[in-house]
Amino acid sequence: MNLIKSTSTFSFFTLLSRITGYFRDVLIAIYLGSGPIADAFFVAFRIPNTFRRLFSEGTFNAAFVPSYSSQLKIKNKAKKFANTIFNILLLSLLFIVFLVEIFMPGFVFIIAPGFEENYNKLDLTITLTRITFPFLLFVSLSSFFSAILNSHNKFAAASASPIILNILLIITLFLSNHLNDKLVFYLSFAVTIAGLIQLLFLIYFVKKYFIPTLEFKFNIDNKVKIFFNKLLPSIFSSGVTQINILIGTIIASFQASAVSYLYYADRIYQINLAVAGIAIGTVILPNLSKYIQSKNNKKIIFIQNKSLELSLFLSLPATAALLIASEQITSSLFGYGSFDELSVRNSSLALFYFALGLPAFSLIKVFSSFLFARHNTKIPFYFSIISVLINVSVSLYYFKDIGFIIIPIATSISSWINALILLIYLNYKKYFFFEVKLILNLLKIIFITVISSFIFYNLIIFFSDNLNYDSKYKLIFIIFSVIITILSYILISIATKAFKLNDIKLKY
Repeated sequence: MNLIKSTSTFSFFTLLSRITGYFRDVLIAIYLGSGPIADAFFVAFRIPNTFRRLFSEGTFNAAFVPSYSSQLKIKNKAKKFANTIFNILLLSLLFIVFLVEIFMPGFVFIIAPGFEENYNKLDLTITLTRITFPFLLFVSLSSFFSAILNSHNKFAAASASPIILNILLIITLFLSNHLNDKLVFYLSFAVTIAGLIQLLFLIYFVKKYFIPTLEFKFNIDNKVKIFFNKLLPSIFSSGVTQINILIGTIIASFQASAVSYLYYADRIYQINLAVAGIAIGTVILPNLSKYIQSKNNKKIIFIQNKSLELSLFLSLPATAALLIASEQITSSLFGYGSFDELSVRNSSLALFYFALGLPAFSLIKVFSSFLFARHNTKIPFYFSIISVLINVSVSLYYFKDIGFIIIPIATSISSWINALILLIYLNYKKYFFFEVKLILNLLKIIFITVISSFIFYNLIIFFSDNLNYDSKYKLIFIIFSVIITILSYILISIATKAFKLNDIKLKY
């Protein structure tokens, strides 16, 4: 297996998903802006989408892949294990969806307590969430089938499937002139329908490896018990960033339009996180699990060091770019139609502070995978609890004084603490060793990040008149600046041998 190639495949489709997601969000920004209707939709969309991220972006993989992969040599045993998990998951999800639909008003109040002051916004949020919530069922089952594909080192279909949601929402938004005030309802229905199509799409690709059969009597053996014992901790630990964001949404609901500001900021930095953390963590997990089981220390050390290097190679320059031009980037991406200058300023401020934690978000994904591959989900779980408690405490303590902006600040602080204690634990247990080559390459990465940041900063200054809010072509200029900076970064990386062309051929 080729680490760079596998990561590139996963990253390509994930990046394509993020890009189509961006066009989706641009249209949402144009037609909904950052007002009460936008807040209501984003809460209704946030709930199932958070679960999508929790289950699909490495979390379900973390619990399922090591257990399933270890049984692949015995074909029927692996299929039996997968079928038991599928049936338990299906019945559990049906029960959860049914229960939440009944008690939706109370559920929405928990997620957005600040909406209680505005009855119309609260009522709209309840209605929209009722429409979108079945998405949870479809996306969770999709994550199950994705995990099976990933276990067989098939990453394309699993990483491409989320694009379906974006395409369906984009089509709905293009029809906005015909839908008028009913647009937000059709968008909500599109979310659920997209989840169903995504599930059918993955079933088509997974049938080569696994076809589920409905059973109402479960053979819950030791492997199944171990899986479910790992699932909840892995959801919490691997999805700690999403949990922190969901908590941020709850707190932000007490400030007008704050939910929208955080949503748009989140959408921008998630593009890099998908590539630098999620993709790498997902790709290395199947083979890392196998090498740990066979005690191939040479391969283990190689994969871990290379994945860490690759994560920082991608996240550090992105962090620098977001810090340098958070307002210009936000304005260029979303500053149109109903998304006014105030919305740009507030969203870009949130983006700036989210960006400070971007390398930490990526490191958490990678470090957690090192432990998940060892069937250890409890330690990341405990550390994630610490992270969430810090995030909640800081957010609540300062929210009255400085408002919604404390949420990205607290998220970044808690994430860095989480990443640090994960690293300390890995070193303490001797699960991770820094190679001298890794340290030298990291110094090179920092150096070329500084150089490319200088280039990007001067490009932003040079094109400043073309990057103001009213500029018609601001998106073109920001894209041009980013492309020039990326090319510079790559060329300097090759020149300094921080990245070698031979790395593309590396097997793991």
